[in-house]
Amino acid sequence: MNFEPTPEQQQVRDTFARFCDERIAPQAAAMDEAHAYPRELFGQLAGMGLFGMRYPEDVGGSGMQLTEFCLALEEIARGSMSLAGCAAMQSLMGTKFLHMLGNADILERLFKPALRGEKIGALCMTEPNAGSDLEGIATHARKVEGGYVLNGQKTWVTAAPVADFFTVFAKAGEAKKLTIFLVERGFKGVQLGRPIEKMGVWALPTSELAFDECFVPDSHRLSKEEGDGEGHLRKTLAEIRIVTGAMALGLARAALDAAVRYAGERKQFGKPINRFQAIQMKLAEMATGLEAATQLVYRAAWLCDSGRSYHKEAAMAKLFASECAARIADQAARVFASYGYAMEYPVQRYLRDVRFTLIGGGTSEILKLIIAKEVAAS
Repeated sequence: MNFEPTPEQQQVRDTFARFCDERIAPQAAAMDEAHAYPRELFGQLAGMGLFGMRYPEDVGGSGMQLTEFCLALEEIARGSMSLAGCAAMQSLMGTKFLHMLGNADILERLFKPALRGEKIGALCMTEPNAGSDLEGIATHARKVEGGYVLNGQKTWVTAAPVADFFTVFAKAGEAKKLTIFLVERGFKGVQLGRPIEKMGVWALPTSELAFDECFVPDSHRLSKEEGDGEGHLRKTLAEIRIVTGAMALGLARAALDAAVRYAGERKQFGKPINRFQAIQMKLAEMATGLEAATQLVYRAAWLCDSGRSYHKEAAMAKLFASECAARIADQAARVFASYGYAMEYPVQRYLRDVRFTLIGGGTSEILKLIIAKEVAAS
């Protein structure tokens, strides 16, 4: 088996690693503290072609595989989970359904500009009483002449305050099954709700969003048929899980690197603390966990790129990588001891931001249920 990256894959990693070291990392703390959407870095990522990596050339993308995208996003997350979250939403969840299902007008006016960073997309799925339980979604679409009227409330909408368009999951038809709609910010009845103050990823704004008698023309029903939304969503969720796993790897690498540096610099009892066995054990466990998580994530990405079944492996990769990143962030803070609790060091940000990967793409508990079901069926 060959575990070496291809020359193209190595070039992608090197390019985004340099961008992380030179542009992202130096301003990550200030960006978070400002609680502001990182528009400048967002635009620079667009200029580097990140948002179009997963889309074909005929629509403005570069047609790269999931592995290359994960390598890029891992490096971005190493510098800032907030920026990585912005990039993941724009590159995948916020635009994929437009590419898959949108008409020519939608592709030209919204999708292609989004790849260039000129428009921002968001996904509206979670509701106050519906998260992993898709059947609990209450937002509904009533058929009227020329389109639909949407009513309902969404929450935890990433990038909602800055988004130009929203991919909305709502129940429609006599069977009241999930259907996908595209709602533009300027549509009457779109109401931005309260901002959600989060523990971490402060530069990635999140808020509630409501639809009050919001008219959506037939041209903006992305679903080919009423009720086909769940099928499209489940196909995309596996990819989202692999991408979330890659983001967890980036944060874990940053936390481990910080712990290694600090352990080599900090002296106690006349020598660097990395000479003490207790610290060595922590670093060894962190490094081993990160290596195992890396193999799981990139094997899942390889399966996806190879056209093989990867739903179980995607769930495993996201589960292990996010939980491992959480452990590494915690252990890194322990290496820093009291300074791990200080805002002047980045470890506190890793501790806060890693929770983002534990939730996005499905909680660990939901992922375990999915894995168990797949294992039982095999």
